[in-house]
Amino acid sequence: MTGPRTPTARRVVRGRARSAAVAVFAVLVATVPAASGAAGASGEQKVDTALPYVCLFPSGKDSVTVRISAAFPERVAAGEPIEPADVATAVELPEPAVADLTKLGAAGVRAATRLDVGVAQGEATAEATWRGSSEPAALPPTGPLTLTATGDVPSVTGRSTGELTMTARDFALDLAPATADGGATDPASVTVDCELAEDAPDGGRLVGVRVGTDEEGGTDSPSGSPSGTPSASGTPGPAGKDPAGRRDGRAPKVAEPGPGGGGAAGRAAPTCKYDEKYPAGPMSLNAYITGYSNVNKLDGAALIPPFCTLITQGEPQFVFFPDYSGATITQHSTADLYHRQRKQTPPFEATFLTFDFTPTTATMVLEQTGPMTIDSHGTTDFVFTSTDTYVRAPLVLRVTSLKVNGTPLDVGTKCRTKTSLVSPEPDPAKHPGDHVVLHGRGEQTTGQPATGYLLLSGGPLTGKVTIPAFTGCGTAGGEDLDRLLTASVSGPGNYVKQIQGQTCFVSADVLNPDECTEDAQPRKIPVAER
Repeated sequence: MTGPRTPTARRVVRGRARSAAVAVFAVLVATVPAASGAAGASGEQKVDTALPYVCLFPSGKDSVTVRISAAFPERVAAGEPIEPADVATAVELPEPAVADLTKLGAAGVRAATRLDVGVAQGEATAEATWRGSSEPAALPPTGPLTLTATGDVPSVTGRSTGELTMTARDFALDLAPATADGGATDPASVTVDCELAEDAPDGGRLVGVRVGTDEEGGTDSPSGSPSGTPSASGTPGPAGKDPAGRRDGRAPKVAEPGPGGGGAAGRAAPTCKYDEKYPAGPMSLNAYITGYSNVNKLDGAALIPPFCTLITQGEPQFVFFPDYSGATITQHSTADLYHRQRKQTPPFEATFLTFDFTPTTATMVLEQTGPMTIDSHGTTDFVFTSTDTYVRAPLVLRVTSLKVNGTPLDVGTKCRTKTSLVSPEPDPAKHPGDHVVLHGRGEQTTGQPATGYLLLSGGPLTGKVTIPAFTGCGTAGGEDLDRLLTASVSGPGNYVKQIQGQTCFVSADVLNPDECTEDAQPRKIPVAER
């Protein structure tokens, strides 16, 4: 465990030179692993196991029990992913650990958990990380405290027939204590590292899943060395369901440009280039984003096809720990949506069943109405780096056309939400006003691929939005459609999952062909994930 450390006031600001930024962020830049397709599972098996761990708290080592529950398929076909569902991790903080938090002035705490899971099939092995987050919990005056974390986890894929096993390994807690008025303590977070106890039953084994049909030779035990290595893909999202109503945590699939590669022709995405209206600067990036957004009232999700974002990468700032063993990193960047020299997405179409029986098709556009910011904050020991990123954007939803049961309804030219879509804001004093908030978390160990979201390599961004009431829908002398759209669409708690692709650094002296086309567009076009 690394105990809580307070950064010293020494601050280093990097200049605009790209070479300096690349050197500083070497531990942050990585490719995002590709995801697998949907699993063809047969049957379901549920796991509910309690495992002993030894954790290093600020007050010293202590034994804890970590209860892990999840559902798995009994069998999948070779090459198809195994997707754990309904994953929950409960850990009981012992009384001394609760007292540690109380000494910081905390009245409550929430936790983010990381469980390393070993994946094995025959002689092949891989690693996965299951992440979760808990709801805020009040600290008891005495006694222990149980925190339960939930969240999406990566799928894993067996490349050949034979049993694939998953085994619990190291476990970690990132505790975020809060004062009675909701403020942060000093330090604002405490990291607790835990090791699986030597007497853990079955060495921490969680589950075994048969890979392959009977015809393919799948058995209950490994049948020789597999022809490939089981792969773990993806990163967790927030607790709850994804836009398709099921749990999923896979990393973005990436589509390559079609033959000929360089320009926009044949690409499944709109043009994404700086131009005379939006000229590139010394730290300019561009990237494609795509994803789904739930519409709870309609019990469905709208696909937002790939759209372009122009990004100005900010200067990273470092505050070193007193012993120079690490540092905090902050970075403030700005961005704009871009479609045909307008700050908006391309038009996209969604069809729902309004009032559970009437098919309604709407063509919509998301319009940016103010500054879009990207704020990253993380810590590094110059080997391992973790970063949380918040993307904030004021976005109005405009409806350009509407069909109800196949009959067009004239919505006019001013049909839109009254205000921006709104998300819960973690820091309203610093970021007032109505806007969407999407969050991404990324981690990387030097020399290894990153997981999760990083500004340069992309990844999943998630959040929840409230869709405001509509206004201006209809024409003079025609039907007022404001109430229809408001009643059928507007409301809170709509889950959003967007996937950003790898950025292209358009200001480089020589474009990176792995990131950019010959005409300085992003080469990587992400695929939306349900």
